[in-house]
Amino acid sequence: MTEQEIIIRIREVEGLGGMTVNERLFTCGLMDEFDKALIKDKNKARKILEHLRVDNSSIEKILAK
Repeated sequence: MTEQEIIIRIREVEGLGGMTVNERLFTCGLMDEFDKALIKDKNKARKILEHLRVDNSSIEKILAK
């Protein structure tokens, strides 16, 4: 999935701010894409989280796992 496709999926969902990271990923249909990126491409995983408006300290903790 390209970054543009990821952005389009995220833009289709309203109210992300009130959701947990897992809820944001699930609601946007990005859970599997993120899980793959977390293993193979940390930079892509970071981009997904940034587009989901996850704060930087949380991103660092998630990527460190």
